[in-house]
Amino acid sequence: MPDYFIAYKPFNVLTQFSDTQHRETLQVLQYDFAKDVYPVGRLDRDSEGLLFLTNNVRINHQLLNPRFKHEREYWVQVEGTPTPEALRQLQQGLQLKDHLTLPCQAEVIPSPELPPREPPVRFREAIPTTWLKMVLHEGKNRQVRRMTAAVGFPTLRLVRVRIENLQLGALNPGEVRALTPEERQQFIQRLF
Repeated sequence: MPDYFIAYKPFNVLTQFSDTQHRETLQVLQYDFAKDVYPVGRLDRDSEGLLFLTNNVRINHQLLNPRFKHEREYWVQVEGTPTPEALRQLQQGLQLKDHLTLPCQAEVIPSPELPPREPPVRFREAIPTTWLKMVLHEGKNRQVRRMTAAVGFPTLRLVRVRIENLQLGALNPGEVRALTPEERQQFIQRLF
């Protein structure tokens, strides 16, 4: 039977597909994974949050193939206070240098309860920060950061909190847990 896990990838850890980086990621997570378990997708070094790991090649393909447009939810701390126009641009899709983003959900949310980040996000008294919830159906390289910068509100902290129906929940950075049989079943049904 395939293995399914979720983890909280800490800030300053890279998830990629090279064997060296794969081993480094798994060492940080401090869990005794089977040798064939890999992270599905990636979070860049300065992003944190939900990481899904499995040895199920079919699910890996399903989640990574852009034609299936699976939901990914992020909580994004940006510099400044986004205007209604900036939010509308994010929601409708933006022309970035290399592609037009798909429409997404983007809204201001109250500051979420998250574990502190090490090192902390820089604080500047004269510049406020705002938290956004962004739900995307694609995952281009550094897309959320590029989108918020394109509308004039650079990302300071980026936390992925959901992939489809898998939630980060109460995990802390570096923590891992196996999916329950019920979670596995619901997740697989949602994907297919």
